[in-house]
Amino acid sequence: MNNDLIIGSHVGFSSKNQLVGSVEEALSYGANTFMFYTGAPQNTLRNPIRKEYTDEAYKLMKEHNIDLSNVVIHAPYIVNLGNLENFDFSVNFLKGELERANTLGIKNVVLHPGASVSYDRDTSIKSIIDGLNIILDNNLDVTICLETMAGKGTEIGKNISELKTIIAGVKFKNKIGVCLDTCHLNDSGIDLTKFDEYLAEFDKEIGINYIKVIHINDSKNEINSHKDRHENIGLGTIGFDTLIKIIYDERFKDIPKILETPYVTENDESKEKIYPPYKYEIAMIRNKQFDKNLLDKIRNN
Repeated sequence: MNNDLIIGSHVGFSSKNQLVGSVEEALSYGANTFMFYTGAPQNTLRNPIRKEYTDEAYKLMKEHNIDLSNVVIHAPYIVNLGNLENFDFSVNFLKGELERANTLGIKNVVLHPGASVSYDRDTSIKSIIDGLNIILDNNLDVTICLETMAGKGTEIGKNISELKTIIAGVKFKNKIGVCLDTCHLNDSGIDLTKFDEYLAEFDKEIGINYIKVIHINDSKNEINSHKDRHENIGLGTIGFDTLIKIIYDERFKDIPKILETPYVTENDESKEKIYPPYKYEIAMIRNKQFDKNLLDKIRNN
């Protein structure tokens, strides 16, 4: 078992006990990091950050060797810096998210770059750059990590070229980074069995030092499908061995790896039961051994 690996998953962040609940959920999965939304990703409702919960969470993290610098926040889906019609809303809302991250002491916020919707891609990319330059003009110790996207619809950030253009236009280079997503890379057309080739190009065009977070997901889709449908580890088209090689790449040793794989469902008469897979997937990853009975174990435990 590898205890040095920085591995975790998406967890909840409820109004009940905020960061404390997030830490407790991560620990129940055997994780040593985690990622969360500070509120529902589909709406703007946000509860004030409660210092007493944050302090209690810090204490719990220290007791269990979770490094706060490895914890990640994901920005909500409702913001789109590439859509000029909602530009002011997206900028103001993301400013607030960065302030919430700073209050919680979390340094990395993952952001879907945006989508062009009814605009041409160049116009939307410029809009994203403009928005980031407004948002990042602050005194906060928070980095926005642009996520690699699958290219579904009019998504921006589906290739190295688009990410390079955005990063080149951002003034605050110390506050911008990248989050690789393995499902998105596969669905965008990257052959992850040749990951070294992709990384060599990324390093040449952008720089590996910009990679701050990695989302580890298998994919339900064939390469270049542009669909973005995550699958449980080892059960998709990417495969366990390929994902393990990426997870244990020495160049990413100090970078948090976050699972966003789907919950496992089970139909019991008229009721559907839902089970989180992360405890079992993290164990598989630490042991570097795929368990063909993964789904059964998740449902029966």
